[in-house]
Amino acid sequence: MEFAAEKIKKKRERLGMTQKEMADVIGLGKYGDRTVRRWENAESNPSEVELKFIMELSEEPRYANPPLEQARFKTIDLFAGIGGIRLAFHKLGAYSVFSSEWDKFSQKTYKANFGEIPHGDITKVHEDDIPDHDILLAGFPCQPFSQAGLKKGFEDTRGTLFHDIARIIAKRRPKAFLLENVKQLYGHDKGRTFKTIKSVLEELDYSVDESVLRAADFGVPQNRERIYIVGFDNKQGGRKVMQEFIFPIPPKTKTRVGNILEKRDEKYFEKYTISDKLYEGHMRRKEMHKQKGNGFGFSLFNEDSEYTNTISARYYKDGSEILIEQPGKNPRKLTPTECARLQGFPDDFVIPVSDSQAYRQFGNSVAVPVVEEIAKEMLKAMSEMLILEREENGVLV
Repeated sequence: MEFAAEKIKKKRERLGMTQKEMADVIGLGKYGDRTVRRWENAESNPSEVELKFIMELSEEPRYANPPLEQARFKTIDLFAGIGGIRLAFHKLGAYSVFSSEWDKFSQKTYKANFGEIPHGDITKVHEDDIPDHDILLAGFPCQPFSQAGLKKGFEDTRGTLFHDIARIIAKRRPKAFLLENVKQLYGHDKGRTFKTIKSVLEELDYSVDESVLRAADFGVPQNRERIYIVGFDNKQGGRKVMQEFIFPIPPKTKTRVGNILEKRDEKYFEKYTISDKLYEGHMRRKEMHKQKGNGFGFSLFNEDSEYTNTISARYYKDGSEILIEQPGKNPRKLTPTECARLQGFPDDFVIPVSDSQAYRQFGNSVAVPVVEEIAKEMLKAMSEMLILEREENGVLV
């Protein structure tokens, strides 16, 4: 079947995937890349179902920008990762004019879904080169500041990635911003990091508010708490907008881990079932922690569990924070699709990378439904501000 071999190879190359990545996307076993290699060398043939799946893999981005005349507002996406924050705003009519993400694997996932490769290192992008936009979005890394005390404000942040957010806000004056970070930002560096961040944003003449929200309270079965920082430009009516803005009230929707688990045959999950050696190591370390009186160690969940622990970027290593029970056998890790669902990503979100990279990417991303609810409240509060601009400009330009 040389014809099939040629079709598979050309399809993979058009998708920009390695043989390992394609194997993982198809759901082949541990050494699936060898299988793909044999297919492409016409040494063996895929089944009709496998070939059909490969040929139907989408080459068109599902979440590309809407036509400009249909867009409600413009955004930029900094420290974009795989675009979780952008995805939430995209659903509400956003047109993204700029994105930045340095990780090449995250860039690949971003391009597959949004149709563009983000700019790389934001520290090397001058603020004059950032297009005008209405809302700045950023899930930025948490870093300590080098200066002692809070004497220099904006200058205190130099050498940190938050400084790049601040310099862009200062120059481009977006109407609003949404920043996301770990809950621990509050106490980071004895509270000084967050205090500096908020004071700098207020010094830039923005009204600022923040809240810690939990994914499990928004229908996502994950105990993920994150801090969200919202700001509105006082020079464009931000104080009045902030009076209208409220963080979303968590609906406390009942959650169940079974809702995000894939329904597959047992053979498919063999790849994700942890080995005897790894499981024994998990149990040994858990017992050691138990004897020391703490609760650290691996965690087991099943389909009736209310929610899981927080998934992290290190999940690819051993999956210890979230293992799924399997009666009569060792537990398994979540599949990449289940990780996507655990963060509220839709099933048609493309995962064009290996399982290891997918675990990193979803562990670093955001709970999309939480961001979407915040976005709704922001846009509700900003409605008059955005309508006035459209009336003045005629169209969104």
